[in-house]
Amino acid sequence: MFRYIIILFFTVTTLMNAQVKLLIPMESWQTNHLKAYGIAYRHLLQGKELDWLLNYRGGAFMFGYSRFLEDECKVNNVLYELIDGTQTAQIYAFVQDEKNNTELVRLEKAARIAVYVPPNALPWDDAVQLALDYAGIPYEKMWDEEVLSGKLKGIDWIHLHHEDFTGQYGKFFASFATSRWYLTQMKTNEEMATKLGYKKVSQLKLAVVKKLTEYIADGGFLFTMCSATDTYDIALASQYTDICAEMYDGDPYDPDANSKLDYTDCIAFENFQIILDPLQYEYSNIDITPDLFYVGQYNDNYRLVEFSAKLDPVPTMLIQCHTALIKGTLGQTSGFRKEFIKKNVTILGMNENSNMVRYIHGNYGKGTFTLFGGHDPEDYQHLVGEEATNLDSYPNSPGYRLILNNVLFPAAKKKKLKT
Repeated sequence: MFRYIIILFFTVTTLMNAQVKLLIPMESWQTNHLKAYGIAYRHLLQGKELDWLLNYRGGAFMFGYSRFLEDECKVNNVLYELIDGTQTAQIYAFVQDEKNNTELVRLEKAARIAVYVPPNALPWDDAVQLALDYAGIPYEKMWDEEVLSGKLKGIDWIHLHHEDFTGQYGKFFASFATSRWYLTQMKTNEEMATKLGYKKVSQLKLAVVKKLTEYIADGGFLFTMCSATDTYDIALASQYTDICAEMYDGDPYDPDANSKLDYTDCIAFENFQIILDPLQYEYSNIDITPDLFYVGQYNDNYRLVEFSAKLDPVPTMLIQCHTALIKGTLGQTSGFRKEFIKKNVTILGMNENSNMVRYIHGNYGKGTFTLFGGHDPEDYQHLVGEEATNLDSYPNSPGYRLILNNVLFPAAKKKKLKT
């Protein structure tokens, strides 16, 4: 008899656990937003699925209950709630009700993540690496040789480090031409160009951009920040002329380069002009940084655009946050002038009452690209040589949340995203 009681107890317990859900709310009082993304990603890595509840409680995650998952939340100081069957049904009904701007998206497979980063870069130079490391999301590193040799095959999502794809080494010549890190950067790039059979670094970077564009067209997800956002399209637009001065590639730039720009192959921008002065720390008139110096740090906020969760689930995923107002940040490219953004590109965030756009997304072929202006969401003016941002001090960073939204959204069930 005692044995049957034990069996009955475990049967009932199993059935109860099957109905119990673990909910990670993502409102402002969540104790660690960033590590919640890591828990979600590692859950997917185990071959399990979860639900992303768009616009519900800050973009909450809901999982089938397990003791392991609960322990992960406790270890990472992530706030969670246990939800019974009745509560679960009520949440699903609310989220899927046509009257509410909410939606359920099933996440089913962890994206294989890569970061494009030069071998001489310091780990804390890149906000995305900081976010991935802090959240506990594994990723691969690759650079020019790996991209051009086909190593992108099997990679679902790639982030571009704040690279200068024009071959001008960030246009740091005027300030840092004799600095050891600058000379190392030049040497590393020139050696790679020679190794791969290119006469100039600009030619190597153009080849990399073209390979990445093929990757997107074939269904890849591209995410870029800082100078990688605009120098990508600048490289494509200037492929039939020379915009690099002698100190960058050994010969003068074409003084008529701006009249020879071709925007046909550009994925996000058009009709812009290049800043040809080699000593001016600016690539083109796409960038809004000059205007931000007049705005000032404490007035530099921008607002996320609201979308219909049911009609536009992808942009809705990319803006999930516990606040719609985001702190601005400077970078080599801090954002984009609205007039140079192609009409088919979706604006996700911009400064109110201005033409200054900070966050955009678009489709290209079978894949997508997302461009996020600025260098570090929690370091307003990140200077060369500064120490790393300690994300233990910013576990609820809205800007870092936007980065991690991008890491998760390729896991969404594709059928659901066809709208």
